[in-house]
Amino acid sequence: MAVLQKIRVKFGLAISIIIALALLSFIIDPSTLETALNSMSAKYDVGQIAGKRVSYTDFQENVDKFTTIHQIASGSSVQNEETQKQIRNAAWQDFVDRYMFLKNAKNAGIRVGEDEMVDLTTGNNISPVLSQNRAFFDETGAYSPDALREFVQNASSDSRLKTFWSYLQNSVMVQKYYDKYDALFAGSSIQPKLFADMAVEEANTTASVEYVMIPFDYADSTVTVTNGEIKRYYDAHKKDYKQKAGRDIEYVVYEVVPSEADIARSSDEIDALLPEFAATTNMKAFLLKNSDRSYSEYWYKQDELANNLSSDIAEFVFSGNQGISPVYKSGNLFRAVKTIASANVPDSVYVKHILLQGADAKHVADSLCGVVAKGGNFASLATLYSADQNSADGGEMGNLGWFTQNYTIPGFEGCVTAELNKPFVLNTQYGSHVVVVTKRTKPVAKKQVAILEKTALASKETFNDFYAKANRFATLAAGTLEGYRKAVDSTGVYSHPMNNVTEATSNYGAISQAKEITRWVYDNKPGKASNIITVNNNYFFIVAVKAAREEGYTPVSDVAANINEVLKLEKLQAKSVKDVAAKVEGMTDLQQIADALKSSVQTREDVAFGSTSAPAVEPALLGAIAKAPEGQLCGPVAGRACTYMFKVTKRETGSFYTAEDAATMEQNKARYTTQMIVPTMMEYDNVKDNRERFF
Repeated sequence: MAVLQKIRVKFGLAISIIIALALLSFIIDPSTLETALNSMSAKYDVGQIAGKRVSYTDFQENVDKFTTIHQIASGSSVQNEETQKQIRNAAWQDFVDRYMFLKNAKNAGIRVGEDEMVDLTTGNNISPVLSQNRAFFDETGAYSPDALREFVQNASSDSRLKTFWSYLQNSVMVQKYYDKYDALFAGSSIQPKLFADMAVEEANTTASVEYVMIPFDYADSTVTVTNGEIKRYYDAHKKDYKQKAGRDIEYVVYEVVPSEADIARSSDEIDALLPEFAATTNMKAFLLKNSDRSYSEYWYKQDELANNLSSDIAEFVFSGNQGISPVYKSGNLFRAVKTIASANVPDSVYVKHILLQGADAKHVADSLCGVVAKGGNFASLATLYSADQNSADGGEMGNLGWFTQNYTIPGFEGCVTAELNKPFVLNTQYGSHVVVVTKRTKPVAKKQVAILEKTALASKETFNDFYAKANRFATLAAGTLEGYRKAVDSTGVYSHPMNNVTEATSNYGAISQAKEITRWVYDNKPGKASNIITVNNNYFFIVAVKAAREEGYTPVSDVAANINEVLKLEKLQAKSVKDVAAKVEGMTDLQQIADALKSSVQTREDVAFGSTSAPAVEPALLGAIAKAPEGQLCGPVAGRACTYMFKVTKRETGSFYTAEDAATMEQNKARYTTQMIVPTMMEYDNVKDNRERFF
């Protein structure tokens, strides 16, 4: 115990708690201790699905897996924010499918057997997961069974392709479960003939009606709602008042923008570079040193250049102008261009290759190139010599398939301008290749351009000026909402109000990727103001929290006013119906009623009952008209703002709405029902998605 006391003194309360937990583990039921620890760590879970926790570690492992799948599918490791979001969504959906949907589908008796999977992947009923995948298209854009077979063969010896094929097979299987489950619900949506006949009859029936409107007396002081009535209504409808966590905030933001001096400096810099830009014989090195954009050998069509740069630049390049362009300014961006080459270039080409590796690869490649040029059988030579034994598009060894400038092996970009059926040697990071372009799409006019690009950036002095302004505001705010508001008044800066900030919020106005703001907001209580929060190295925020709402149910006090309006309307409707009934008792003529109630008689023709378009009258009156006998005074009927007395003067029946129309309507309803399957499952299985807390 003396040692324990020394540790307590040296390391304080935190270590004492840890030791206490360790000692307790000997006397407390381990399952009880585990429950306590789990509840402490649940805050750091990405979610919970059907009772199963999804830890951050588990989720990130799945994200890594789907990142690899994306890289294989796209051929690129480059990921923007939108791509990362799509990958995270796929990783989460995979957990939802595994932990919830497949379990529920199997409990419903649904199965996808091995024979079915064979048929869906390599048989006569190929799954859309494969048939609509561009990886298995031929040059015409149609699904190619040969391309799929080649891929499967290659996957047996390539671990990355094997991973991708496993993912595709799982996707085929899961999609089939969804199809069967949807079909189960759609097949259970059966409309009895009696109901179908009624639907056709109602849709083909129209009525003409006369009615008198008697507005509610909203000033009636006898119609009141008590707090007890509000509370009883709230308790009875509590499920309607679920809320997500939210925060109400205000913030000021100082955007660091280049000063006029900064912009003028950048303009002078690009002007000074123009003579060298025009004269350089090493454009790649020049742009690497002087431009924000590196050199590219990409062949642009005019519309591509207009979309990527500007219509003015595209017009200059494709108008046959020589030399360099003027400097084009767009905001803080300056560009000048120079046409490097002009040619008619196809959008895509079909490429074959033989890959040689080793010390004498270049020598062997030159020899084989000569053999191919003299008519040697390319496929046979590829079978004998190529280090790439997996490329056999269309079943012929050496065939790489169709390439575009954006979809190609690194180093093969120049194939788009190669002569047809003329072999040549190409050296890449993989080795030496004997290459032949055998097919191409129709060539179109394209240009290669060099782009000298400069963006005016804020200087250090400008950056410091904005930071000083933000720092002055934060100092005045002194960490409190009250101080924040005083700072707004004294500095005159605009304060942005923003209500219901959720843990998913990452955009503040036009400023994106500002999740650090959200994290600060959720880590602090109402009444607090932040110090400077820097976003994207370009924005200085000071944020104040006004109010906080936790996930659960909206307090009755926050919705009392809305409930009061609902209950008051109900009471007004009941009182108005009673009052109107008393006032019109004994009257048999609508005009007499209108005169007595200081109103007027209105008419509606061709009021339809089965129409999907907006009705000619409000729903309460429409429903009453549907069942009212023709020629008889009816009412009173309470609407949303008034009470009605009415009479149906005529009914007509047509035949424009058929039984087929009614069946189509039911099918549409069934489709809507299937769309609600997963959301309903998620509610039933208490799915908690906390991803927004982390990403």
